[in-house]
Amino acid sequence: MSGGLMALDRTDRRILALLQQDGRITNVKLAEAVHLSQTATLERVRRLTTENYILGYRARLDPQKLGAGMLVFVEVLLDRTTPNILEEFKGAVKERPEVLECHLVAGGFDYLIKLRVADMSGYHDIARRMLWQLPGVRETRTYAVMEEVKSSGDIHFSV
Repeated sequence: MSGGLMALDRTDRRILALLQQDGRITNVKLAEAVHLSQTATLERVRRLTTENYILGYRARLDPQKLGAGMLVFVEVLLDRTTPNILEEFKGAVKERPEVLECHLVAGGFDYLIKLRVADMSGYHDIARRMLWQLPGVRETRTYAVMEEVKSSGDIHFSV
């Protein structure tokens, strides 16, 4: 495996899997689940955090209840992909809170953006005010999500 996972033992991987399922699990329950003392478990969690296997913790929120129920994917084609245009585009996207994810991709377009808005009117406003104004944008293609069949940020690995 790449990315340093070979350095993790079975207990480390089990801790990561359990924390991924429930980031609010108590150290007591986590220690019981991995059959270690509370001190040893806490030390492992600290090491996994220090070594950036654990990047943070967050609550999953309901986008419908918070007025951001529409999920949209946007393909972005730039007019050219020079280093300065790429950097300007990335900088502008990082400043936009509506943008959940942005990925430079290989294929028929340059970037894939995932964003959340209240509705189609909200998307139109964002497209007009932000997307079409981003540096170097030549063309966009929009895909409004009709149903989220599966949405997970979980990373699957052998335990």
